[in-house]
Amino acid sequence: HLPVWKRLNRVWSLFSTFPPPQRLCTVFCFRNIQINKTLFVLGVDEQTITDVLTKRTYNQRREIAFAYERRAKKDMISALKGALSGSLETVILGLMKSTAQYDASEIKASIKGLGTDEESLIEIVCSRSNAELMEIKRVYKELFKKDLEKDVCGDTSGDFAKLLLALAKRAEPSSVVDYQKIDEDARALFEAGVKRKGTDVKCWISIMSERSVPHLQKVFERYKSYSPYDMQESIRKEVKGDLEMSFLTLVQCFENRQLYFANRLQDAMKSKGAKEKVLTRIMVSRCEVDLKKIRQEFKAHHGKSLYQTIAEHTKGDYQRALLNLCGGDD
Repeated sequence: HLPVWKRLNRVWSLFSTFPPPQRLCTVFCFRNIQINKTLFVLGVDEQTITDVLTKRTYNQRREIAFAYERRAKKDMISALKGALSGSLETVILGLMKSTAQYDASEIKASIKGLGTDEESLIEIVCSRSNAELMEIKRVYKELFKKDLEKDVCGDTSGDFAKLLLALAKRAEPSSVVDYQKIDEDARALFEAGVKRKGTDVKCWISIMSERSVPHLQKVFERYKSYSPYDMQESIRKEVKGDLEMSFLTLVQCFENRQLYFANRLQDAMKSKGAKEKVLTRIMVSRCEVDLKKIRQEFKAHHGKSLYQTIAEHTKGDYQRALLNLCGGDD
């Protein structure tokens, strides 16, 4: 009799000869056997767990979890929690959620308990598209039986709270450019900020939360004809703290969302080590959205690939998981 691992390898070698539907089913069954063996028979093998789950889509991971539950008679999430720890556990459990579920959970975590993690809250609410925010709100209600808007407003205050609420209430996604309003909006932004003493934050919130991204891109270009500063420089001069970070995140994402994330990743890995919370959140939340474009922006603006930078600033199974998600060295 051949050892179990040799028999499994023989099964796997036949995999490529199957038609696509049978092939996918075989993947789930084989991977399920691997994970089951990893968690219960051979003890914890983080490398196998990492390679299986970080090289699949969310839908495939969900099918693997269903197959695992049928075979092991145990919830795979609970098994993973018992088997893993630290940064690797955070990544793997994050990947077991859909993108919207992950974002909703991160928002909940940022406002849970004493104090608020404003940095996480700002990054998610101010960087997501209208369509993404609408799905996050739906999932948040489903998961936590509460309205996202009420929870966010209950944990923030002042103009910062008003801006987040306005963004959360944005209407259906739009790509409309109102050419008659481009000049009007640019002038209004200037007159509400740099031109006057103090800042009419309400005007800024209104324009940045009610206009489409293509429209705002043209508004920011026109703004330069009125102001000696561009929009980002104006924000830095006019407001501070959480409000400044929120407006800057909005403008940076309106101009180039993938570059914003590339810069966030670079900032998280500037010094020795890495800000793992930021690094994990971006890699997990964007891996099935726009990570390939983020990689391109990272290489173009920072002179080194995202893959190489992650390899330099992380280690162990956590590094392996992030490099698998990254998907390649540019």
